[in-house]
Amino acid sequence: MLKTTVAVVILVSVASSASAQVNSADLKWGPAPAVFPKGVQMAVLSGDPAKAGQFVIRLKMPADYKIPAHHHPTDEYVTVVSGDLGLGMGDKLDAAKSAALTAGGFAMAPKDMNHYAFSKSGAVVQVSAEGPFAMTYVNPMDDPTKK
Repeated sequence: MLKTTVAVVILVSVASSASAQVNSADLKWGPAPAVFPKGVQMAVLSGDPAKAGQFVIRLKMPADYKIPAHHHPTDEYVTVVSGDLGLGMGDKLDAAKSAALTAGGFAMAPKDMNHYAFSKSGAVVQVSAEGPFAMTYVNPMDDPTKK
């Protein structure tokens, strides 16, 4: 009886902690905020990136997509769902110094750490961070909102 009670308590705890359930086919994709270079689409899985608190989004990048060097005011956690993602730390996009991540790959960019990303063949990545989301480009001329 004790084993059953413990199993039920664990099952209820796991089920109640999952407040958002969604299958990939049910995601509602739309244009990403203007701070991203054109061409990427975004879907919100959990939370609200514009507000304080944890959020989870997915970004769908086309082939040959690049996000120049930038940083965020909070830690960023990135998981590659499909495709390829080059991710590197530094003040300028340098493919030779990046990690080549494939489906299932994971990276963490600490807050205020300059980093960049690109996809050669296209990718879907999942990003988790604390909101409100903010992105500061190392070179202000790379910021699409300033063009």
